[in-house]
Amino acid sequence: MQSKATTVDQYIQELPDDRREAMQKLRAIILKNLPEGFSEEMGYGMIGYVIPHSIYPDGYHCTPKLPLPFANIASQKNFVAFYHMGIYAEPKILAWFLEEYPKNSTAKLDMGKSCIRFKKMDQIPFELIGKLMCKISVQDWIETYETNYKKRI
Repeated sequence: MQSKATTVDQYIQELPDDRREAMQKLRAIILKNLPEGFSEEMGYGMIGYVIPHSIYPDGYHCTPKLPLPFANIASQKNFVAFYHMGIYAEPKILAWFLEEYPKNSTAKLDMGKSCIRFKKMDQIPFELIGKLMCKISVQDWIETYETNYKKRI
């Protein structure tokens, strides 16, 4: 379910009331903990956190005109989705997250690759997501990306 919103504020305003508050809180915790150099923008019909071309001119290997993606949040039909490429690309980050998740949420983890799905807004572990966002710097992500993805193509 991709939005046609062109700005983050427009995306948030278009959300149903029951999702707007949770998405605003999720966005706020991400922005509070987002390492310097990442920027927020709309991408793929979601709110995205990327490394802009001003820092990484090569962009995303699949579509070089796009900045290098790192994380996204989206309100899907039946859940709020949080996508974090570091969980997918860095086994130590995934292991940390899997260990910490049950300490921070009573909900069963609903996850696939980089996507974590939250069906109940009151079960989103906001503080854990904030801690996760701090774990990878722009330079760390560029190195991981180039090691794991860029050199394969």
